[in-house]
Amino acid sequence: MGERLYRDEAIVLRTYKLGEADRIIVMLTRAHGQVRAVAKGVRRTTSRFGARLEPFSMIDVQLHAGRSLDVVTQVETIAPFGRSIAADYAMFTCAETMAETAERLTQDDGDLGTSDSPQQFLLLYGALSALARRRHAPGLVLDSYLLRALALAGWAPSCYDCARCGAPGPHTAFHVQAGGAVCSGCRPAGAVDVEPGAMALLGALLSGNWELADASSPRERAQASGCVSAYLTWHLERRLRSLSLVERA
Repeated sequence: MGERLYRDEAIVLRTYKLGEADRIIVMLTRAHGQVRAVAKGVRRTTSRFGARLEPFSMIDVQLHAGRSLDVVTQVETIAPFGRSIAADYAMFTCAETMAETAERLTQDDGDLGTSDSPQQFLLLYGALSALARRRHAPGLVLDSYLLRALALAGWAPSCYDCARCGAPGPHTAFHVQAGGAVCSGCRPAGAVDVEPGAMALLGALLSGNWELADASSPRERAQASGCVSAYLTWHLERRLRSLSLVERA
C-alpha cells in the first residue's frame, strides 16, 4: 500500500519538544478534527518551516498518516496570527485559553470528515482573527468564543429564559449546573446574582451582538466573565491553566 498523504487547513493549538530537534504539533484541522503530528528537525536553525508552525497560526499543511502520530511533510502559512497576538500579553493569554479549550473540546473527535469538523475550526479561526486585528476587547472576544465553543459542543447556556422551567426572562440569577439563567422560583442554592446588563452581555456574546457587547461597562464584563469561567470549568471538568493567567492579567 502506498503512503497515505493528505492535505488540510489547520490552526496550530500548541507545540512541544520531541527529542533534540523535533516538535510535536497539536493542530485543529478543517476536515480531520484534531491532529497530532511530528515536525522533524524544526528546532534546527536551518529548518525550512519551523517558523510556520507557531501557535495560533493558520496553515496549509500536508501530512503523512502514521499509526500514532502523523508526520508534517509540507506547510505554508495562510494567516500568521501568532505574530500579532504574541506582542500583547492580554491577547496572548486569551489566545492560549482559546487554544486550550479547542484542544479539550476536540480531543476525541478523530477523523470527523468534512460535514462536522469545520464548525469548531471556523469558530476558532474567527476568534483568533478578531484578536489579532483588535476588533474588540480581548476579554470580550475570549468570552464570546468560549460560550460559542461550548454551544457547539452541546452545552449552550440559557442567557434569558429560565434554564429549568423556561419562564420568560430576563432573570437576575445564574446557576452553572442548572444551565444558566434561573427564575426566582427555580433558583437553587449556589446561584449567583447577576445584574441585568451582565446577563444581557452574556446573551450578546453568545449571539454575536457586538454593538451591545462593545458598549458594556467594566462591571458588566467582569460579572459576565465570572459566569463564563465557572460555566467552562464545570463542563470541561477541570480548570484550565491558561484561564487563570487571563484572570490575573
